[in-house]
Amino acid sequence: MRNFSGLDELVSAKGEHLGYSEWFDLTEERVEKFAAAAGFSSQEPGFRTGAEGSAVSTVHPGCLTLGLLPSMMRAVFTVERARSGVNFGLEKVRFPCPVEVGARVRGGAELSGAQGVPGGWLVSVRMTVQIENERRPACVADTVSLFLV
Repeated sequence: MRNFSGLDELVSAKGEHLGYSEWFDLTEERVEKFAAAAGFSSQEPGFRTGAEGSAVSTVHPGCLTLGLLPSMMRAVFTVERARSGVNFGLEKVRFPCPVEVGARVRGGAELSGAQGVPGGWLVSVRMTVQIENERRPACVADTVSLFLV
């Protein structure tokens, strides 16, 4: 974990890769709980994949990956002496590779931008979610957080 002593130190790291979160297990239970909370079933069409005659696997929804981003970011870096940091939104989000239930994922963070605003900074972090033993990422999302001083 990278610990920044304050927002000035964080902002000076623009363009740097900040590190990786721990691995998250995408268990059947986690996917089922997410599906129930979101109001759908993992048995619906679109969740099950596999070519004809091949094994069928359940693929978890990309929104579950997005829901893991805040935890992944908190595992990668912290900022001391910031009054608060809140999710301000997402810019570009892509899901290049589906993630099967049972896979493990982790997030890598790169500080891609910082803009001063009254009372703090808007900080952009590109999160790339890797799938263990897979070349393509599960998700690439440009997150925006508001850090207040």
